[in-house]
Parts: sequence; C-alpha cells; structure tokens
Amino acid sequence: MPDTFRQSPRAALPPNLRVAIIHDWLVTLRGGERVLDALCELFPQAVVHTLVRLPGVATPRIEAMRHVTSFADRLPLAQKKHRWLLPLYPMAIESFDLSQFDLVLSSSHCVAKAALAGPGAVHVCYCHTPVRYAWDRTDDYVSGSSPLLKLARPALHVAAKLLRDFDVATLDRVDHFVANSHNTANKIKQFYHREADVVPPPVECDRFMGLPPVPEDERYDLLLGGLVPYKRADLAVEAWRLMPERQLKIVGDGPERARLVRSAPANVQFIGRVPESELASWYAGARLFVFPGEEDFGIVPLEAQAAGVPVVALGKGGALETVVDGKTGVFFHESTPQALVAAVQQLDRLAVDPDTCRQHARLFDRQAFLDRMAAIVAQALLNRRGGPQHTHEVA
Repeated sequence: MPDTFRQSPRAALPPNLRVAIIHDWLVTLRGGERVLDALCELFPQAVVHTLVRLPGVATPRIEAMRHVTSFADRLPLAQKKHRWLLPLYPMAIESFDLSQFDLVLSSSHCVAKAALAGPGAVHVCYCHTPVRYAWDRTDDYVSGSSPLLKLARPALHVAAKLLRDFDVATLDRVDHFVANSHNTANKIKQFYHREADVVPPPVECDRFMGLPPVPEDERYDLLLGGLVPYKRADLAVEAWRLMPERQLKIVGDGPERARLVRSAPANVQFIGRVPESELASWYAGARLFVFPGEEDFGIVPLEAQAAGVPVVALGKGGALETVVDGKTGVFFHESTPQALVAAVQQLDRLAVDPDTCRQHARLFDRQAFLDRMAAIVAQALLNRRGGPQHTHEVA
C-alpha cells in the first residue's frame, strides 16, 4: 500500500465518491451496527441499503443517513420476524439498484455481499462472518426450544443449503474482502477460497473510560449481548447457579430470554435492553465480564476492557484475538458450567489491573479502524480493473 495512504488514508479517497453501504438488516444495535456507524462516519455521503429496517434502533449517525430498504421490509411483521424471511433475502438483495454508485461497501454476515454493483464500480465487503447458519453453525441456529422452531427445523436445514449455494455462486461480486478477525479471515479462505485483509471492529474507547468508580458492595458480574442459542447465556446461568454468593446481571434480549428466565436462579437478574446512553455505566459497575459463546470476533469484551473490566471468555474464536489470557482476562476451554466457574475463581486470584485492560482496548480504537478502512478502499479503487483475487477457484 503506498505511503501516502498510510500518512493520510482519508485524503487518498477520491472526492465526490458515490457510495452505497449495504447492511443485511437494521433491527437492533449490536457489534455489526457499530461497524456500520463507523462506515457512515467514513462516508457520510453514502446511501445505506438494508433488507429490513426498524427506525429508531440505531445510533443517531446511522439514523441520520439516507436509507433504502428492500421489498421484504414491507411484509407483515418483517421487523420483528426478520429471520423467518431468510428464503427471500437472496432475491431481496439483488433487487437494489446500485447502478449510480462508484463504490459498494457491504457490511455482511448474511447476503449483503451478494449485492449487484453497477458496471465499473468497486465492491469491498467487510465480512463479519461467512453465513454462520449456512456453513459451520447451522445446528446452533436451529436448536432452540420454541415449538414453532422445532416444526420448522427441516425447512431451515433446506434453507441453509440453498443459502450456502447462493453464497458460493455470488462470490465474484466482491472485489475485495475485509475480515473482522483472523478467525473470520481463515473461514473466508476455507469456505470462499479468497484472501482477506483483517481490520478489527472499532471500539469507542473514550466512551467507556473515565466513569466514576462504583462502590464495591454495588458491583456485579455482567453478561451483555443478544440472547440467542449460540451465545450460550444458558452456560453462564448454570455456572452462576453454582456460585450463589455472586450476582450476575444479563443485559440484552432475544428469543432465548423467556426460557432462561424460567430456569434462572435467584442470583441471576435479567435486565433486558438498555438505552444506548446507559451502556457504559453497566460496564463500569462490573467486577468481570463473561463471554461464554464462540464468536467470529465479538466487540463487547473489548468494550468491557475499555471500561477496565477483565473478561472470562471461552477460549475459541475471536476472543483469542481480543483477550490476553492472564493479563486482561482468563479463558476456559470446555463449554461446561464447572469450567466457567473455575475460570471465574482463577480470575479472582489474578487481581487484573484495570489500566492494563484499558491499554489493551486502545489497540482497537475507532480511529485505527477508520484509517485502515480508508486505505483499503482507496487501494481497491486504484485496483478497479484488477478483478477479484482468488487463492484458487471455488468448486
């Protein structure tokens, strides 16, 4: 990459660049939407295209953008049951007219990367993961306890196969892949046979630093995220059942919440969704942050570390790139309540320095993300005529 890009990445972007940002769906505010917010800062002139959108759930920056939604957004209950529309999404993503744009920038964990750029345009895909429910995590997504899900399970397996076929057939629509972690880059190489640059998601470190200390007797253990099967909140619930002297607060919502609430012990409290303005204070009050599932990256452990909070995480996936074992947290390596309890006890003995956690989180600060993405996009535009770079052909 030329030195001028490294010195001033944003200045290397062409003026008056017409940009379409494609995001799979916009119905909640999680890690993928943090990336979208940063992309909107990098390209404030962009038009955001999304399959289904629930207005008001995103950040003020995202909400202020111009939005285009697909026909799926106009179907009954689309915003509440967007996952059930999965079979329609290949058709919906191809329905966007992107012919007027010079750059298509997809933020993709499902079909956004299959958007059809216009002639001569460049398509850069920021890939959160190859489609989990189509490739390596299908069983995690169809193993919930709802009766409706059990009835639909065979159809969901068929839908996953069709989506996997669509995923492979549309690979050449992406000129350049960017992965959120080395873990995801390895999956892109394994499943798509493509190389990817690695740019970790942006952490708004300043937002989580400098809050007043919370009295020790008011502190708690914290889990924050969507309550879906693969995130394994159930594992944390069972672990804290074995530690009745500790308090676990679970911030977030999702289809598994009702089942978890019914089975949870008295020392586990479900907070639900919280306003964006309160998020930092929930981190600040925590003794430790628990991250019990395997993620492709996972931004919340870094937000916790930015607040000076150590992390207990499953030693797989993206956590291996965001938590420093023995310094900013502790790993457990078996998905059992007993292993999680042992890791919590080990962390208590370590007495991790909050400043060490904060310094580590700084390595993932938002500015680094913006500069790196600007440089990658500028280079991709220069390589406009080079075409997609394969490691070898996909069968």
